[in-house]
Amino acid sequence: MRRLALATALASALISTAAFAHDDKQDDAKAKAAAPDAALVKPQSSETEGSVTVEGKRIDYKAVAGTLVLHGKGDKENEPTVSVFYTAYFKKGVAPGKRPVTFIYNGGPGSATVWLHMGAFGPKRVVTNDDTHTPAAPYGLVNNDYSLLDASDLVFIDAPGAGFSRLIADDKDPAKRADQMKERKKDIYSVDGDGHAFAQFITQFLSKYGRWNSPKYLFGESYGTTRSAVLANDLENEDSVDLNGVILLSQILNFDNSIDGPERNPGMDLPYVLALPTFAATAYYHHKLPQQPAALEPFLAEVERFAGGDYANALFAGATLDAARKQAIAQKLHEYTGLPVDYLLKADLRVTGGMFEHELQTDGDITTGRLDSRFSGPSLDPLSKSAEYDPQSSAISSAYVAVFNDYVRQQLKFGQNQTYRLFADIDDWGMKHDGHDGAMNVMGDLAMATKTNPNLKVFLNGGYYDLATPFYAAKYEMDHLPIPDSLQKNISYAWYPSGHMVYAHTASLKTLHDNVAKFIQATDNVK
Repeated sequence: MRRLALATALASALISTAAFAHDDKQDDAKAKAAAPDAALVKPQSSETEGSVTVEGKRIDYKAVAGTLVLHGKGDKENEPTVSVFYTAYFKKGVAPGKRPVTFIYNGGPGSATVWLHMGAFGPKRVVTNDDTHTPAAPYGLVNNDYSLLDASDLVFIDAPGAGFSRLIADDKDPAKRADQMKERKKDIYSVDGDGHAFAQFITQFLSKYGRWNSPKYLFGESYGTTRSAVLANDLENEDSVDLNGVILLSQILNFDNSIDGPERNPGMDLPYVLALPTFAATAYYHHKLPQQPAALEPFLAEVERFAGGDYANALFAGATLDAARKQAIAQKLHEYTGLPVDYLLKADLRVTGGMFEHELQTDGDITTGRLDSRFSGPSLDPLSKSAEYDPQSSAISSAYVAVFNDYVRQQLKFGQNQTYRLFADIDDWGMKHDGHDGAMNVMGDLAMATKTNPNLKVFLNGGYYDLATPFYAAKYEMDHLPIPDSLQKNISYAWYPSGHMVYAHTASLKTLHDNVAKFIQATDNVK
């Protein structure tokens, strides 16, 4: 408020000041209405400090929760397109060039990275039940004994439109702003647009924090593995950023191999072959097999041989398969899945993931989990053909969402008066890749990245109980990458007695941490 020396002018001054204040508020309101995304155009950040004890060793770190602003290309390079939210953890007392940095993201597409952040590698971890529904709040948040901070600095990235990341439409004209947003969604909510956005974020991050000469890793889960293939190729061959390693968790590179897809794509028999070992593992876990094997892994090796041999040949025969042979295959499938022979014959030996999830425990009106088939829940409709929900997702999602919303605001000091979105508002995801329509297939991208950087190491991880991205399908994709035999030695594997979110099983989280830490230490080239 202005102060005037003359007492006689005080009253009029107050009136004038009030009028000006009113005008200022109106102007501010008009400005916000005209450009509601104006605040997103400026990067934001909040720095805090903390410590974590990883397998008995204390690590002090600096945490940065913030945003970086991406821009268009070509004649639109000055036009802001996305505000990307990230949380970075830097170990104190280590020179950046001597410290690896790992960029971590979930899938979706369009998912926030709350799962890997709070369940796998962040310094704090949410506590959930192993294979049953976690009770409602309050939830537990504990020191993460298996944070990856002992091996690498960590950068958790929320996909555009998810978490606190937002697409930017800042034109002052409402109609033009609406067109702007449509253009953003079309450009970014796609296989190629998503990959380019993440590549731009990473190169900006390297500049902002002086990490160009650090060993660099990608860690993606689920669709994040699809993204990693595209992103690795973009970074290597468009931005000249050689990576030390790509770490894949619950991989899917070729969507024609998805066991959720054959009903929409008749004639594709390979998904049934690739899912069979996961069906068998799940039946083993729930004791639904006619004869329970003594151990899981030898049993799965037997099932894999059958799947790639007699079963694949029977499906390939199609209508020419004779009745006696069909009966014999159905009997063998019964021994490996626990499903009734009559059901398998009616299904023409072809059971989708949703059908299996519904039928395995149907005698108790129980639906089996999809992301983690160790989980179960009451069937929504016992007469349905397929599962109508995922008991695993229902069992743990609330805990992750609640704990992160508290953690980010109370400990990272970011996000007050903002909404954290679990998923981006994606209506149609652009599946066209490099100009090609049809099912998404990015095997060629990963192959290109490994051929143009022949020192690139790839580490594939998966769970035996993952019906969303079966482990045998992931291995099949790697075995069929169009790369020379000499580069196959750069690919390593690890499988776990867990599901899609391997880390939701504590014993598997420890093994995952140890395996990934060893992979980074073996490939970071730090002398």
